[in-house]
Amino acid sequence: MKIPYSEDQVKLARFAKAMGHPARIKILEILSNQECCYSGNIAEEFPIALSTLSQHLKELKKSGLIQGEINPPRIKYCINEDNWKVAKKLFDAFLVDKLNQSEDCTS
Repeated sequence: MKIPYSEDQVKLARFAKAMGHPARIKILEILSNQECCYSGNIAEEFPIALSTLSQHLKELKKSGLIQGEINPPRIKYCINEDNWKVAKKLFDAFLVDKLNQSEDCTS
């Protein structure tokens, strides 16, 4: 019998997929260093088209790592602190568990 994925495995995969591009990592770094930021200000930090940046922001928002508030004509983004904490907990647990298991394999 096949075992379905756990809720934590699904969440961890969603966060990892969202973080799977260097531009998204940079966006997360920018947002984690300030309370909130407008998309136009974020765009100044990147050598990519605004439409490409918008797609990266959309993926991060879809994953739940960031949230956005529309105040036409601007969109303000910030870290979703609740999901940020969940992601940290899941990554920490996964990486520590895997590290401990690999140490067992080398003996």
